[in-house]
Amino acid sequence: MPRQSHISRRVAAAAVSLVLAGGAAACGPKDGADGAGAAGGGPGAAGAPQKGGTLTVLNSEPQNDFDPARLYTSGGGNVPSLVFRTLTTRNREDGAAGTKVVPDLATDTGRPNADATEWTYTLKDGLKYEDGSPITTADIKYGIERSFAAELSGGAPYLRDWLVGGESYEGPYKNGGKGLDSIAVPDARTIVFTLRKPEGEFPFVATQTQFAPVPKAKDTGAKYEEHPVSSGPYKVVKNDNDGEHLALERNEHWDEKTDEERKAYPDRIDVRSGLDSAVINQRLTTSAGPDAAAITTDTNLGPAELAQVGDNKELAGRVGTGHFGYVNYIAFNPKVAPFDNPKVRQAISHAINRTSVVNAAGGSALAEPATTFLPEREAFGFTPYDHFPAGKTGDPAKAKELLKEAGFPDGITVTLTHSTAQNRQTSREVATAVQQALAAAGITVKLEGLENNAFNERRWDAANTPGFFLSRWGADWPSGGPFLAPIFDGRQIVTGGSNYNHAQLNDPAVNAEIDEIAKLTDLAAAGKRWGALDKKIGEQALTVPLFHPVYKRLVGKDVKNVVISDWTGVLDISQVAVK
Repeated sequence: MPRQSHISRRVAAAAVSLVLAGGAAACGPKDGADGAGAAGGGPGAAGAPQKGGTLTVLNSEPQNDFDPARLYTSGGGNVPSLVFRTLTTRNREDGAAGTKVVPDLATDTGRPNADATEWTYTLKDGLKYEDGSPITTADIKYGIERSFAAELSGGAPYLRDWLVGGESYEGPYKNGGKGLDSIAVPDARTIVFTLRKPEGEFPFVATQTQFAPVPKAKDTGAKYEEHPVSSGPYKVVKNDNDGEHLALERNEHWDEKTDEERKAYPDRIDVRSGLDSAVINQRLTTSAGPDAAAITTDTNLGPAELAQVGDNKELAGRVGTGHFGYVNYIAFNPKVAPFDNPKVRQAISHAINRTSVVNAAGGSALAEPATTFLPEREAFGFTPYDHFPAGKTGDPAKAKELLKEAGFPDGITVTLTHSTAQNRQTSREVATAVQQALAAAGITVKLEGLENNAFNERRWDAANTPGFFLSRWGADWPSGGPFLAPIFDGRQIVTGGSNYNHAQLNDPAVNAEIDEIAKLTDLAAAGKRWGALDKKIGEQALTVPLFHPVYKRLVGKDVKNVVISDWTGVLDISQVAVK
């Protein structure tokens, strides 16, 4: 995720909390290979899904900014994708099959020119808004252009960087409504994008809600979120307290013949937010009244709740397991001593006890040990490596040997910065596990806990980045590109804003390889090169991968057709049935 983007930061609520209530960002969790929809033996009630009924959604985070321009969502989001269709979308299938990008409003995933600097899309026939009026490419162009307006900021920033003229464009509300020349609409069904540089993964970006059509005549600016015009199977009939209570009903002009992805089984969807996570899980557990047909799109089960579930076969049958493209890691700032010495960074890598770290993160049910920066999913280009083996419990002897070579035969004292948030990812529990493991290697670790907002500001401040801190990152789509480029591309170092290249690595060879991979429209070939690049960068010990989170979520006892893909890692609301 470029610069100010990123599902993990914005959406640590949606995946990791992210696991996308609708998205994020950037930036959410999968049903494992063992957990297909109910028909395949995964979580959910038995029986064939039927149309009808009301689905209740119980969330902790409100669905703020319900405007397609302002949403930062991965693959179009979860709740948002019920209302906003986009040129492309994620494949709504379990596991790895769900990492594919597929057509939505468009007839295909896009047609690039020879060097992937131009992408052309054609709309399907028969597309209509909730009022029955036709959807046109001019509406998609306008929807994208309004996302550049300062008053509608918050969405993914890719188009500002990628579109010709995007870096200086201020949206249609200024300069007499001038549009972007790099978005051409030769007719009502054709749209052409001209990019500043090759981008083989443009079809993934076209899943973002900024690509949802917005009829110019219905645009009410900042108030549009109160009643956005639906292009999807549901329309908004109520939006109270800035997304705290959303009520959706069927859009009678949505035609399922034009939409192969969304099943849209329920007649109504009632989204209630602002709830305590313990209350949500208790209500889902009890499944009384309307809660029998309830789900959550942003609340995971914790260790104590999982212990309760493990003793109850019926509850265990209602738990979906998901993996989202996410990594939790130790970050080094090599500009701060002693982390400017590669052998010190290597020593810490060898000393890590990943078993204790995983336990601190909630146990093996909620975290998987990691030695690679990229998640263990083919779509990301995962390539196995372990440059600094620590085994399951660390190798303090090897760490001491490296410290001696680095000129520290008596060990070192360092400070590890972490968040005080109770998230079991960048929080004190994980920091303490790191502290204890490094002590065995002669490394004394002092803990510096910061309130979460202060922690984020500090770790992303290029001028004040700690030398040694916990961090995490998640991808805006299932590829190595949005994983590696923001963290390791030297041209994305930001000195006057949020900087995610914490090591401030500016290696011409790494930058050049990122550019070469971006030219590829063969995503399988690109994946192999992302994996090779991850392995190459890993040799520098700029990070210590710790674990990839696992998401466990409960559904009500009457919920059917649970589908969880490797794209979002969470139950796909568009597939759920309650009858």
